[in-house]
Amino acid sequence: MGEKERLLQVKNLSIGIRRGPSPDAGKDRLLSSVEDVSFEIAQGEITGIVGESGSGKSLTALAITALLGEGKEITGGSILFKGRDILGLGEKELQAIRGKEISMVFQEASGSLNPLLKAGVQIAETLELHGERDKKLNRATVAQLLEKLKFSEPHKIMDAYPHRLSGGMCQRVMIALAVICRPRLLIADEPTTALDANTQSQILSLMKEINRDMGTSILFISHDLTVVKDLCSRVLVMYAGRIMEEGNTDEIFFHPAHEYTRGLLGSIPGRAGRGKDLANIPGKVPSLDEDRPRGCPFHPRCGKAGARCKGEFPAARAVSATHKTRCVLEEGE
Repeated sequence: MGEKERLLQVKNLSIGIRRGPSPDAGKDRLLSSVEDVSFEIAQGEITGIVGESGSGKSLTALAITALLGEGKEITGGSILFKGRDILGLGEKELQAIRGKEISMVFQEASGSLNPLLKAGVQIAETLELHGERDKKLNRATVAQLLEKLKFSEPHKIMDAYPHRLSGGMCQRVMIALAVICRPRLLIADEPTTALDANTQSQILSLMKEINRDMGTSILFISHDLTVVKDLCSRVLVMYAGRIMEEGNTDEIFFHPAHEYTRGLLGSIPGRAGRGKDLANIPGKVPSLDEDRPRGCPFHPRCGKAGARCKGEFPAARAVSATHKTRCVLEEGE
């Protein structure tokens, strides 16, 4: 990872989801959703995770914050934050980290905010939970942050209930709530989905400013590769609970080494392809209830798959010092 400080290290993470009893076995099943995922995030880095819906992106993010919820459990691996394994912490220790050192912005901001509390109260609550008891000072801190987040009338926003705010405003309030304690790591799970292009651009600019001004590392999860290309310095490509490829953004976008990555990139509209049909990856991501293919999970949808792809899941192959793929096909095959 170069000379930068390792802030987060996810090692061989596996996550299972419980389903009802199978007809033949008669007991609950633990279905594998994320398998043997490993990656690192350096201090001050913006890393993107891309992949189709059902690839395991959000589950991976929720595991980092220990917010998987009922019916989901970590079945293997470790998650080290500043060298400390989060998976070994109790709830009280986790509460001291959440919001203060690791924060999360969810996709549906309006659904994540409490409709019965004013926006300013909700943002200030994070400060209070982490020991800041001076309500007058907290209100001033919230107002200053909202001004930095491009709200022209911060006090008016603070006194508004979420239903009085637009979707883009709610998303910026959620970002304010997440960064009010200046966390070391911000996890943003599809924060620009369902926003118009102008608001989306504003949110991305805010993410860059937070990274630059606060030194906050960001794990940015999206299915929109165009957004990731503009924001992130490194990219992880996930499919069916596995990391298929990872590398610097330019390496992933201009020198992809996995057929799945090439398929995703081929589906992006662009001037060069004007008037031509976009690439289409046949089939779909296998659901949890389906048997995951042996070997490379993408091989049933891959036009270049051969016998090697149907054996064991391939080990990571170095394309360069900063670029790895889990594809057995060399360039040109």
